[in-house]
Amino acid sequence: MGSSILKLSDGTDLYYKDWGVGEPVVFSHGWPLSSDAFEDQMIYLALKGYRVIAHDRRGHGRSGQSWDGHNMDQYADDLAELVNHLDLSKAVHIGHSTGGGEVARYVARHGTQRVLKAILIGAIPPIMLKKSDNANGTPIEVFDEIRNNVLQDRSQFFQDLAPVFYGFNREGAKKSQGLIDSFWLQGMQGSIKALHDCVEVFSETDQREDLAKMTIPTLVLYGDDDQIVPPIASSQAAIKLLPLPTEKVYKGASHGVCSTHKDEVNQDILAFIQ
Repeated sequence: MGSSILKLSDGTDLYYKDWGVGEPVVFSHGWPLSSDAFEDQMIYLALKGYRVIAHDRRGHGRSGQSWDGHNMDQYADDLAELVNHLDLSKAVHIGHSTGGGEVARYVARHGTQRVLKAILIGAIPPIMLKKSDNANGTPIEVFDEIRNNVLQDRSQFFQDLAPVFYGFNREGAKKSQGLIDSFWLQGMQGSIKALHDCVEVFSETDQREDLAKMTIPTLVLYGDDDQIVPPIASSQAAIKLLPLPTEKVYKGASHGVCSTHKDEVNQDILAFIQ
C-alpha cells in the first residue's frame, strides 16, 4: 500500500498509487494529466472504506517515458497488467476523458471477469473525430492544432488550456490559479512524445464496438458545458451504445468536473458503487 512501480512486460515502468483497504476502485486519468487528477475522489473513497488504485499512464506523470506504445490497445493492456499484478476482482473502473477510453478498451479486450461496474466521466468514447459517419465530431484541424501547440510551446499551451478545461473562461466562473498550476505541473511531467502521440489516440480511436461489449452497469457522468470533449459526440452518443447505462448530467459544468464539482461527483460515485 502506498505508491509503487510495476515493470510492465515491455520493460516500461508504470507508477501507481494503492491506498486503503476494501473493495477495489481503479482510476484511469485524462490527457495530459496523471493519477493526481483523481486525488479528490481517491481520498474520499479511501476514507469511506474502499481500496483505491490509480496509475500514471505510460509517458505521463511519473511513469516511464517509453518512445512507443502510445495507443489505446497498449493503454488497455498496461491497465490489465496492473489489475492482474494486484489480483483485483470485482473492481469498479473509473475513467475520465482519455481514461474513459482506456476503461472501455480494457473491458473490450480483457473481458468483465474482474470488473463489477464502470464509470465514464467526460469520456472520449465512442469517437471524437468528425467523419462521414460521425457528423457531430470535432474537425481534424482542431486536433492538428493541439499537436502543434504541444510541440511549439507546451508549457504556455497548458497554461492557456487549463482555464478552458475547468470552465474558468465562462462569465461568473470562480477561477482557481492553484488548479491551473496543478494542471500545468501534471502536463509538464509527461513526455512530449507521449503527449503528442496521445492526441491521435483520444481523437481518432473508434470505440463504438468497445462500448457494446461493456455488459456491466456503467455510469456516464459529464458536464453539459464541456468545452474539451463535447458531449454530443461522446457521452450522449455513448449512452445509446452501452448495454446498461445510467446518465448523470451536471448543468453548466466543465470537462474538469472531478475538481470543480468534486463533492457532488464523489457522492454520485459512492452512490453508484454502493
